[in-house]
Amino acid sequence: MTNLTSLLVANRGEIAVRIFRTARALGLATVAVHSDPDADALHVRDADAAVRLPGAAPADTYLRGDLIIKAALAAGADAVHPGYGFLSENADFAREVLAAGLTWIGPPPEAIEAMASKTRAKELMRTAGVPLLDPVDPAAATPADLPLLLKAAAGGGGRGMRVVRDLDQLKEALDAASAEARSAFGDGEVFAEPYVERGRHVEVQILADTHGTVWALGTRDCSLQRRHQKVIEEAPAPGLPDALGESLHSAAVAAARAVSYAGAGTVEFLVTADGRPYFLEMNTRLQVEHPVTEAVFGLDLVALQLRVAEGEALPPAPPQPTGHAVEARLYAEDPAQDWRPQTGILHTLAIPGEIRVDTGFTDGDTVGIHYDPMLAKVVAHAPTRAGAVRALAAALAGARIHGLTTNRELLVGSLRHPEFAAGQLDTGFYERHLDTLTGSAPDATPAALAAALAEAASGPDAPLAARLGGWRNVRSQPQTRRYAVAGTEYEVQYHPVNHPGIRVVAAAPDRVTLEVEGIRRVFHVKHNSNNTEVYVDSALGAHTLTPVPRFPDPQDRTEPGSLLAPMPGTVVRIAEGAAPGSPVTAGQPLLWLEAMKMEHRILAPASGTLTALHVATGQQVEFGALLAVVQEEPQA
Repeated sequence: MTNLTSLLVANRGEIAVRIFRTARALGLATVAVHSDPDADALHVRDADAAVRLPGAAPADTYLRGDLIIKAALAAGADAVHPGYGFLSENADFAREVLAAGLTWIGPPPEAIEAMASKTRAKELMRTAGVPLLDPVDPAAATPADLPLLLKAAAGGGGRGMRVVRDLDQLKEALDAASAEARSAFGDGEVFAEPYVERGRHVEVQILADTHGTVWALGTRDCSLQRRHQKVIEEAPAPGLPDALGESLHSAAVAAARAVSYAGAGTVEFLVTADGRPYFLEMNTRLQVEHPVTEAVFGLDLVALQLRVAEGEALPPAPPQPTGHAVEARLYAEDPAQDWRPQTGILHTLAIPGEIRVDTGFTDGDTVGIHYDPMLAKVVAHAPTRAGAVRALAAALAGARIHGLTTNRELLVGSLRHPEFAAGQLDTGFYERHLDTLTGSAPDATPAALAAALAEAASGPDAPLAARLGGWRNVRSQPQTRRYAVAGTEYEVQYHPVNHPGIRVVAAAPDRVTLEVEGIRRVFHVKHNSNNTEVYVDSALGAHTLTPVPRFPDPQDRTEPGSLLAPMPGTVVRIAEGAAPGSPVTAGQPLLWLEAMKMEHRILAPASGTLTALHVATGQQVEFGALLAVVQEEPQA
């Protein structure tokens, strides 16, 4: 038996904060590590001690196992928990931790190594009798093999993954997937297998001790994904026949026993529309979505990880599950703009209701360009699936999230979608419904009027603004305000008091009550620190308004055809042959930007000539930086 006293978490953000919470409850001291951009991050503020990892890029900081072990020894930690991502599935790092005399909070390095390569893992699972999809040799692929799914042999999270539906696109997709995999995991190996249309992503949480006990903790459905990354997860997976659930449990336990597993892990399966399961991979770490399993089984998986690492034996069987849990990943991204990640100050993050929120941010924190754009995991648990889904949707709809565009509206729309409500889940959900879920924004006129009234209430008329009759009526002309909301301008007038279809009930600097089409509604109003944006939240939706100056300053105009950086990031690739003077066609990828663990293609806006290229591979660019210029060819 080992008696742990101090724990270093070799990670950042919400997972580090979540692990620290359990460590404190168990009486352990906590140690954080941080990059330079994370010097004042929540996980650093939350720990008892913190050690700097000089630099910004993950390769220089959170992926430097030598620096992390050095930090653990210097801070007096006797154990290292890797969280997920970064070095969590690196067998060499696990060995180095153990060699340094520290306790590794994870499975044996040999188990990590056995499952590290998806290709080798599949061979091992075939021997153990776990059902598999047959691999496809890309060099020998025929139209009958389409569609194909290309996957990186190392790593996960959707990196190095492509769907190919046309053999003419296979080579380009292979090259792109290999380049992305090499950049993300240091290993460019890519393999191909059949792509299952409308399949379900179902996984089994396992927990094993060093005494031979292996628990299979129910199932989770993680089918709602964007870019092959999970967005909404739930436990148990709805609508699975009992026999199928039992076969998944048996296969997961067999997979764990095949590699002498210990600790927490997840065995992932693809379930076809006709109910046939196939092994995808085994994640030898804690999963992002572990809270839904914790909620249903009433367990703390991190506490169990620590106890297993100390040598404790698990009870022969896990507790019985109760109810249903659903988790949504709240991202700082714009789903309507190709899931473009967002950076900047998170002025407000407040989510109401009796729900669990795991986050690495508090009000005023900055979301930077170097890491994943997930702001929080929001989890609801209830006796029934319908109750959990309803509670989660209500909490997200009522949340106040200011300063960044997020996927909040997409999450609410997904949870309330008839297909999701009916449990009709598959990985093609967003391919079918994204346009509808990110369609036209609601009318912002009531929000704009509320912002104008709140502004007036904080000015000379403030003492009179608390009641309907308090507005001065000696002005001969209405007071006009203009705001921009998502590229659309709204003009509102608040004198006379009534706007067409809207009656003002009361107004204060932070709260305005309006009667909109006969229904009374409350609008909460907040300005950011420099008064450049106004945030208005109500049951009609959340709006970010930008006051439009009455006399706007002249703005610099860019040359026609200029391609500007849509976000801060790093140029990771430039199209082969792209150089000033080369011809381009509309929609042709010219270069690739990497930001917040995602790659984004910069496309030629029209057919013509590339007249300027202002960046090089490896260069970091700021938002709005001029990347290239395409001169459009004249119309015939």
